[in-house]
Amino acid sequence: MSAEPSFPVRTSAELDAMREAGRLVARTLQAVRAAAVPGARLRDLDEIAQTCLREGGALPSFLGYAPSWAPTPFNGVLCLSVNEVVVHGRPTGRRLDDGDLLSIDAGAILDGWHGDSAVTVHVGERREEDEALVAATEEALAAGIAAARPGATLLDVARAVDDVARRHGYSHLPDHGGHGIGRSMHEPPFVPNCPMPGAAGHRLLPGTTLAIEPMLIAGGSRYRKAKDGWSVVAIEGRRAAHVEHTVAVTDDGPVVLTAP
Repeated sequence: MSAEPSFPVRTSAELDAMREAGRLVARTLQAVRAAAVPGARLRDLDEIAQTCLREGGALPSFLGYAPSWAPTPFNGVLCLSVNEVVVHGRPTGRRLDDGDLLSIDAGAILDGWHGDSAVTVHVGERREEDEALVAATEEALAAGIAAARPGATLLDVARAVDDVARRHGYSHLPDHGGHGIGRSMHEPPFVPNCPMPGAAGHRLLPGTTLAIEPMLIAGGSRYRKAKDGWSVVAIEGRRAAHVEHTVAVTDDGPVVLTAP
């Protein structure tokens, strides 16, 4: 028998408030995506996001974030991860090259509620192998979202994501996954992208809010931390894709709170 969840469930009014934060995140991602062209600097993309959030009356979720494992607080509004950097890439003066693959991860706090979403975009000319990787990662996200229904468990979500990754032959980023979200950016539970012990004990109820985020690598799953202490880099130098939505479990099924 599944255990009762130890994480919060939200009222309809609270979900409405989270939806507003999510919409602002979506608009921010759209603006940054449009500016992610060859020659653009990562730092300039971060400034675009900062302007979007400020004009929307929100604060950035990531700027100054200081988990215990990080050597320094995060220095940007966005996580900007290029090519073999899977997640947590920092905004720098690096300029994007034609053919790069860029993950853009944004979070916003609006009226005390968080929204969190990520997209992976092609910079300039697309590579066929990159298109396949991004399509599979987006398919995995859609499958995970579809599995997030009342009465389901986190194991159901993980299996849905993992089935897509396995079918397309991609690796997961180990030790990383999604999370609960609400008044804080990271809340219980951890949302795995592949089956793991304990996931079946977390039963989803209407009002559960999760950030579901597949991170797939076109190669082996080994990774390292870059010298900045944040960027997670695929060791084989293979490219990676990361996509994410904030999702509410409702009686009518899953609702994406960070939809454009």
